[in-house]
Amino acid sequence: MTETVVEDKKVEENWEPKIIAFLCNWCSYAGADLAGVSRIQYPPNIRIVRVPCSGRVNPYFIIKSLVDGWDGVLISGCHPGDCHYISGNLVARRRFAILHELLEFFGIEPGRVQFMWASAAEGERFAVLVRKATKIVKELGPNTKFQKEWC
Repeated sequence: MTETVVEDKKVEENWEPKIIAFLCNWCSYAGADLAGVSRIQYPPNIRIVRVPCSGRVNPYFIIKSLVDGWDGVLISGCHPGDCHYISGNLVARRRFAILHELLEFFGIEPGRVQFMWASAAEGERFAVLVRKATKIVKELGPNTKFQKEWC
């Protein structure tokens, strides 16, 4: 079994990241569904949480996911201007721009939390973005920022 060192921690090379994905019901979730129905392959590393709108994703959910041990968080919504709730995705974009800076300030790598757009008709795009997100998180290694050390 081959091991590599990531931030003074030993990690098996066959390690796979756990990524939680908050997907907008109207676009991104439908895009994920289209990818599945069309049998478009993407990594099985993500676990999907279906939300009414990306604008309804509270930044607390993202921070809590990282604290709970998820290696990456993916938020996906409708393209700007196509939101079912008119401006929910624009609210989300502003909210996560601020959160991104806050997480960076706390030492969380920028690739751990990703925000993307995917419409209901973009199953292939959804798969490509999930592959890209998985690759980035895998290169970052396990999320160890919030691990508790027991004496």
